[in-house]
Amino acid sequence: MAKSDVVLGIDPGTHHCGYGLVARRGTRFVHIAHGVIHAATKDPLWARLRTVADGVKAVVEAHAPASVGIEQAFVHMDPKAALFIGHARGAVMVECVRAGVDVAEYAPTVVKRAVVGTGRADKEQVNAMIRVLLGLAEAPPLDASDALAIAICHASASAFDAQLAQAGAAKKSPLASLPLAPPAKNEATALWMAASKRSRSKR
Repeated sequence: MAKSDVVLGIDPGTHHCGYGLVARRGTRFVHIAHGVIHAATKDPLWARLRTVADGVKAVVEAHAPASVGIEQAFVHMDPKAALFIGHARGAVMVECVRAGVDVAEYAPTVVKRAVVGTGRADKEQVNAMIRVLLGLAEAPPLDASDALAIAICHASASAFDAQLAQAGAAKKSPLASLPLAPPAKNEATALWMAASKRSRSKR
């Protein structure tokens, strides 16, 4: 498998930083790897950022992704949390740029819409759809499934931009026109329904 096809998605955090790698094959996606970089809660912020940066550097060196997608900070619910995520985003971006890998940013709603079909999906619904889209035997950790969703979102945008470039388009179209509808499979429907029920039961 050509490493130039690999896209890395990162769900930044100063305690838990999820990562996921996929490759696009026509209209489907192939799972490469995923995981979560854990930083010790007792460590000061600068030490946690170093752990995250070192972890991202190791992932980039191991898989040589063609490009990286990262989630934008969402400030509406918790400004303090968004501030810490901003620190993590900076650490991740620096390591990617040092490795010569381009970084693209996506709003959480755009990522959800690209994977689930709605920008209001919760983490469990994203997790369920990621499992189906990538054919995973087990559900990945939530941080990792978010990162895989970002990777799929970025791979979709990159592929569409490449098609536009080949067609001689002068301007890129927004990803809003690229949502991946949930696959028409009984398994997908069952997982979606189960995730939705769990989400409603927690409210």
